[in-house]
Amino acid sequence: MNNIVRYILKVLLTVLCFFFSPNVFSQEKTEPFTVVLDAGHGGVDPGNTGNGYYEKKIALNIALQVGEILDKNPLFNVVYTRTKDVKVDLFKRADIANKAKADLFISIHCDSHDSSAYGAGTFVLGLHANQRNFEIAKKENSVIFLEENYEQKYDGFDPNSPESVISLVLMQEDYLDQSIVIADLIQKIFVSDLKRKNRTVKQAGFIVLKYTYMPSVLVETGFLTNKKEGAYLNSKKGQKEMSQSIAKGIIKYKELFNNEIGINVNDSFESDLISGSQDYFELKIQIASSKKNLPLKSYNFKGLSDLSVDKIDQVYKYFFGKTKDYESAKKLLTKAKETGYKDSKIVAFKNGLRISLDDFLPLIN
Repeated sequence: MNNIVRYILKVLLTVLCFFFSPNVFSQEKTEPFTVVLDAGHGGVDPGNTGNGYYEKKIALNIALQVGEILDKNPLFNVVYTRTKDVKVDLFKRADIANKAKADLFISIHCDSHDSSAYGAGTFVLGLHANQRNFEIAKKENSVIFLEENYEQKYDGFDPNSPESVISLVLMQEDYLDQSIVIADLIQKIFVSDLKRKNRTVKQAGFIVLKYTYMPSVLVETGFLTNKKEGAYLNSKKGQKEMSQSIAKGIIKYKELFNNEIGINVNDSFESDLISGSQDYFELKIQIASSKKNLPLKSYNFKGLSDLSVDKIDQVYKYFFGKTKDYESAKKLLTKAKETGYKDSKIVAFKNGLRISLDDFLPLIN
């Protein structure tokens, strides 16, 4: 009889361990963040060959090294449009990204000019701000002439016509803000880490960006036509540094993406409740109010993250940051104002309900 009891207890214990295992009720594993790396040109299309260097080779080396860095992190899934010296149609490059359901598309290139121009720049899809941007896009778009039936593939798009660009912009409009965020991150790292001349984030009509259904950026890593810069980009050192910078920008964007969807948030207030504290208090910075319900994305709030919202009557109140320390709240307030929210203010909460700041301060002293 004792053996039967022991057996039943053992079975019950096994069942209980299964149902109360943290893995049983845990959230589904987060899907990897898919990045498509597009090495410009390839095969019969060498790209620009300033000072005898080959854009197609340099772009491929940098793309593969960016992928190698990202592949070390299990949170990333890397897809390439090409991994060797082959020609890939521009339309096909976008198709690869769309089929992969990519979160990000990065196209890597090297620039050229008939002057001694130098420096790194990033581009998102948009109307040309000036003739120089149009010339860059025209050069990159002209590779469609090497493709069969390009008139049908690209709906009559003419790389030499500024008017054709207008049709490009509309399809990427939904992703423009996010594209600018990642482009700006990469650009700032080029400048801060590598001391490259800042050619800034620009908009131009690159057809390779037209058909992608995700945030997309074209990176011009530098000018092969500049003797010094061409040698740098053709060197192992230059390619390593450029790939590290691009990868760093992508990783930062992923971290920002995580914060926006609620991953890696500060759980200190939640833990207060779990530990048995009767009340919990927090301070936030109210930065805006609107009748419009805006997604809590940093690009909607001038780059700020750690965002939250409350709906009071028919008005949405938007908040930045959270802390239990008043001095820290003042620093957050300063940051909000420096970002452009001049009318932002500190607001207090007790157990999730808003209270006046005058009532809050005695409670924490």
